[in-house]
Amino acid sequence: MEIVYTYTKKRSEYGRQPNFKDGEATVVANFIPDESKAEAHFERDPCVTVAQVHPDVTDSAVNTSPTVSVARGMSHTEGGWPQEIDPEMPEHVHRYRKKKERSEEFQENVERLGNQLEDLIKQNNAIDIYEDYFSGVVVDHSSEPPSSKVLTILKDPHQQECRRQASYVSWYPDGARKLAVAYSILDFQQQPEDMPLSSYIWDLSKPTIPDFEIMTVSQLCSLKYSPKDPNIILGGQFNGQVAYWDTRKGHHAIEVSLVENSHKDPVWDVAWLRSKTGAECLSVSTDGYALFWDIRRLGEPIQRVLLKDKSGGNVHGATTLNYDPQAGPSKFTVGTETGNALACNKGAKNPADIVGNLFPGHHAPVYGLERHPFFSKYFMTIGDWTSRIWIDDLKTPIITTKYYNVGLSTGKWSPTRPGVFYTARSDGVLDVWDMFYKQNDPVLSINVSTSPLSSLQVQQQGRLLACGSKDGNVSIVEVSDGLAEIQSNEKQSINQLLERETKRERNLDQLEKEARMKARKEAKKQTEEPEKNDEMEEKLRTLEVEFFELTRKTDEDEDGDLLSSIETGDGDE
Repeated sequence: MEIVYTYTKKRSEYGRQPNFKDGEATVVANFIPDESKAEAHFERDPCVTVAQVHPDVTDSAVNTSPTVSVARGMSHTEGGWPQEIDPEMPEHVHRYRKKKERSEEFQENVERLGNQLEDLIKQNNAIDIYEDYFSGVVVDHSSEPPSSKVLTILKDPHQQECRRQASYVSWYPDGARKLAVAYSILDFQQQPEDMPLSSYIWDLSKPTIPDFEIMTVSQLCSLKYSPKDPNIILGGQFNGQVAYWDTRKGHHAIEVSLVENSHKDPVWDVAWLRSKTGAECLSVSTDGYALFWDIRRLGEPIQRVLLKDKSGGNVHGATTLNYDPQAGPSKFTVGTETGNALACNKGAKNPADIVGNLFPGHHAPVYGLERHPFFSKYFMTIGDWTSRIWIDDLKTPIITTKYYNVGLSTGKWSPTRPGVFYTARSDGVLDVWDMFYKQNDPVLSINVSTSPLSSLQVQQQGRLLACGSKDGNVSIVEVSDGLAEIQSNEKQSINQLLERETKRERNLDQLEKEARMKARKEAKKQTEEPEKNDEMEEKLRTLEVEFFELTRKTDEDEDGDLLSSIETGDGDE
């Protein structure tokens, strides 16, 4: 929050105005040179001297401690009465009113004010002061540089007792200026025994004190407003239980799930499901399960889904969750602690097919996952040092941001601009990406906090962002009109960009498949050639044996014929 102090000074504080006049020379002092010091004197060349006789004035800015203010209402039903009238005596009040109502002055004033009020009422009925005269006109903000400002900082009321982080933020539905914040300490074995467990709902019109306290038996790790009834809040606790609160019925939970039927690890994310009753919800945890609940009966979950992928058969612990009815009322996507994303379908006929495609890619747990608000077949994941954009039917990302020097903690799409998304970094900086103008680098980097950012949520109107940090502060950032209002042809351009990147990735995937197939054929050919060579060598050896056998028999026959001819010749002689 920028604080500027302007230093002002009256003219009279500068001293008396000088009024110099010419006059004769006057000897003020006479100093005779000391010959003994002349030998120690030497001339310095050059000699630079600076003198300033005016006192120095500094301009500094400091962050002062906030003044805690309390808003209280008062009902005033009675006006002022003359001294001789006792307002507690009904007879005196009635007599005084009758007297005033009969006076001509009162009747004239009522008639005059009534005529004025009648004219104003007719104007109010005839003119709609909230009419938008330029609806549908898209304002071009391309020439405006993107900007932002921090409106206020919501501080944890227990910040002096212990340092809790703002682990989850949820905006009030329908664009109201309220938000719920879950405070917790998620570091292993770092929770003090007497740590506060409450989370709070804040009203931006009164940022100094919380508007409502959410009291829990275990610290909250996640919470979400109900889209059908904003008075109901769903929360996931550190001990694995799921609970819900009704702000009209008090600060304590209406109902909490049983420990034996809940998660065995902290509930890192929750989501409301689209249903006729508006009472069904979903929770995920690092214990490897996704549990479906009905808040009217939190004794046990409706369904348990083991997050086990088909290919490797490994069970994945969930760290984040996204449910978007536009992608399918029974479909949801889960980010895991192994750096993968799992596409799941609750409505699958075979229970083994509930967990579908596996999207590997990140080198660290996936901390953020959200589907595109305009094109539901695309979704974004945040993990390690990058953010990646995927499509449902490809196992490789179509867009990957550059690697940061610091880790990313979460990210969100803009609900009003198709090409804008936000990424929160562990050095306290919030990056704004605008793919409509630039794809390689963020268009704006906002220094939100000196502590790592831990949570992020964008208001439904796309203008306000709530950035939670590990020091317990939630900074409310307002972005400029260029980042909140959709631009001309933006939706079509972003759709073409995503389709083009998808086509490119498909071509690369096809080339990779062809290369693998060619490599397999070459390997198979190399394994078949030695077999052919062995057969040829065997044939050659057989032919060689047959040749030598044939030549041996031929030699024996020739030797026998020669011996017979010799014996015949001897007998003749």
